[in-house]
Amino acid sequence: MPSTLRVASSAMLLALATAPVSVVADESVLGIYVFHRHGDRTTKSWPPTMLTALGADQVYASGNYFRERYVAANASSRISAVATDIAVLAQIAVTAPVDNVLQSSANVFTQSLYPPAGTAAQQTLANGTVTESPFSGYQYIPVNIVSSAASASGSEDSEWLQGGSGCNNAIISSNNYFSSSSYLETLNSTKDFYASLLPVINTTFTSAQDTFKNAYTIYDYVHVSEIHNATIPSSDLLTNDTLFQLQTRADQHEWGLAYNSSDPVRAISGAVLAGQILQSLNTTARAVPTAKSTARLNFQFGAYGTFMSFFGLANLTAANPEFYGIVDYASAIVFELVTNATLGDKAVDPSDISVRFLFSNGSAGVNGGLTAYPLFGQSEVTLPWNTFTSEMNKFAISNTISWCNACGNTTGVCDPSALGTGSGSSSGNASTTSSNNGGGGVSRAVAGVIGALVTLAVILGLEALVMLIGGLRVVKKNVAVAGKAASSSA
Repeated sequence: MPSTLRVASSAMLLALATAPVSVVADESVLGIYVFHRHGDRTTKSWPPTMLTALGADQVYASGNYFRERYVAANASSRISAVATDIAVLAQIAVTAPVDNVLQSSANVFTQSLYPPAGTAAQQTLANGTVTESPFSGYQYIPVNIVSSAASASGSEDSEWLQGGSGCNNAIISSNNYFSSSSYLETLNSTKDFYASLLPVINTTFTSAQDTFKNAYTIYDYVHVSEIHNATIPSSDLLTNDTLFQLQTRADQHEWGLAYNSSDPVRAISGAVLAGQILQSLNTTARAVPTAKSTARLNFQFGAYGTFMSFFGLANLTAANPEFYGIVDYASAIVFELVTNATLGDKAVDPSDISVRFLFSNGSAGVNGGLTAYPLFGQSEVTLPWNTFTSEMNKFAISNTISWCNACGNTTGVCDPSALGTGSGSSSGNASTTSSNNGGGGVSRAVAGVIGALVTLAVILGLEALVMLIGGLRVVKKNVAVAGKAASSSA
């Protein structure tokens, strides 16, 4: 990626996000899968990191947008059989990792997706007493927590966040980035640039830490300050050009950790996300469209590193170079399962089903909505189901054995005895992809590991810290300075 490319311009993506999405008049939406980033938060430099009031508003606005698009009685793309006012929990699946910011974002989102129902939620008891849930009929929609069994504490200020989700080969791949020519060249060429910013950040970073190696944490610190701090030391140094380059370098740094075309395992979190998307949409596709007990609203909250990994694997950068960048707070990618067939009491034939990919950089409720983009370097934004599944299965990881093979792991959940595959069978040279149509899904023991890997950082770490794959953020306990914390992808 050219270092001069501004890869995450909010202004450019805002313009794209406001473009209308063309929908066939008689088209029906069977279900959706959404991967969503958290809202605005406090800086990673000073844990604990918390969702801000602005962040809650961003996520709430996004939830309201999804309600108006897919759920409400007059929704523009209303999903067949989905309850409009009183939530049917069997129709909704919401997940988030053990994390203050992401869990809170998911909870706020559900409040606007299905707001308090008021009198519609009232119930009359046998003795004639009329009851109503607290907070004007507040609806309690569970957020399923994804955590690793090895993680005793998932708070942002603990040393390990979602510990135990390491992928050996991805760790090696990540370390390779720090010895690559592109990284070393940028590290040397940007020394003066970062040194010029020291008066702005010297309360948190030392001169030794003020380098491209910490491109993301420096950007994050300044970015949060620009939003929340009325006074910033030497703020006159933060010109538009400087802020532009700060984010450009952060984009470049994090993309290098999230994806490498010649070493796909680096994007392990995107591959696992692809597997989860396939499994979820396949269940919806096989269900009777009028059935009211099928999960049709699937929301997963996670970190920007997974967005970047998936963007690389799905070749979305061919559609727009802006996909190289770090997505804004409350961003979302959406997979719509659609059909033009007449809906009845039988499942829709797969040949009549298509998938559309949409994206909002930032809160869809603030930025104007979703924009459709073509996946896999193709030209059409709506792909036949068979084409979509075929392309996704080229890189998707949908079961434990495939994950273990891709990662080269042979212990813990990847131990042959744990997998039930016999001695040495989990360490073979099997394909890293797996079909979505067969059995042998992800085991309960590894579900938390893989879920944490998807919802958190793709590859994180600094020079003296262990490099861990998506789901781990290394932060020294009781150390406030950002330079001693690993670059986080939340």
